[in-house]
Amino acid sequence: MRPSSYPLLRPRHQPAAWMRLIAFLLLLGGLLVVAKVQAAEPPVSAGDSASMEQLARDFLQPSADSATSQGTDPPLRAEVVVGSLDTRLRLAPCARVEPHLPTNTRLWGRARVGLRCVDGPVRWNVYLPVTVKAWGLAWVIKRPVSAGEVLTQEDADLAEVDWAAQSASVLATPAMWVGQQAAYTLLPGQALRQHMVRATQAFAAGSQVRVTQSGVGFEVVVSGQALSRGLIGQNTRVRLPNGKIVTGLVRDGQTVELAL
Repeated sequence: MRPSSYPLLRPRHQPAAWMRLIAFLLLLGGLLVVAKVQAAEPPVSAGDSASMEQLARDFLQPSADSATSQGTDPPLRAEVVVGSLDTRLRLAPCARVEPHLPTNTRLWGRARVGLRCVDGPVRWNVYLPVTVKAWGLAWVIKRPVSAGEVLTQEDADLAEVDWAAQSASVLATPAMWVGQQAAYTLLPGQALRQHMVRATQAFAAGSQVRVTQSGVGFEVVVSGQALSRGLIGQNTRVRLPNGKIVTGLVRDGQTVELAL
């Protein structure tokens, strides 16, 4: 006797019904995929400023990370702050917006990022203001320092600052500022930058100085007359007794060192 309790094991009895069910499931799956794609890429307009700002941020972050990580150890940490579109703009809907950077844009401090419509009834191109911050350790003044005062190691501590907050370079190592004079009054909390210090004057023009030159197994020392003021760590010109004029590095208050 054949078992009669398993009709589903014999689909050949109702082939049309099975085909209709499979076709329905395939159609339903296709509709779901289309719905997901459409939901992922909605038209963008000026009223959807949050989406445009996120698009700009996602576009800039990898480039900002690369730009701020070069030449420092440890690398700087990039932060992208995106501004807002002008609320007076009335942009046509757009199915796809493409971010881009204007020519010669430097991702450091204040900049701009472009957003252009590449798939819409009306093509448009707008710009968003952005700020790229570069966080890292720097030497920060911890007490008031008067203009002309010589800086010492005890005048600053390490703290995390935004290196891109100003165009002037950060003085990253103590050797770059210890022994230098404050170019103007410095206040607590200021990160030491290139324009904040100047070389200390070692001697005035016309002063008698020692001119030295040394190598393996020898050292030559002669006297000379400085033709310009001497700033420690910078080059100056000196006239030797025989009338020859040489250029050397000011080491201290009376010594100019010639390179081989």
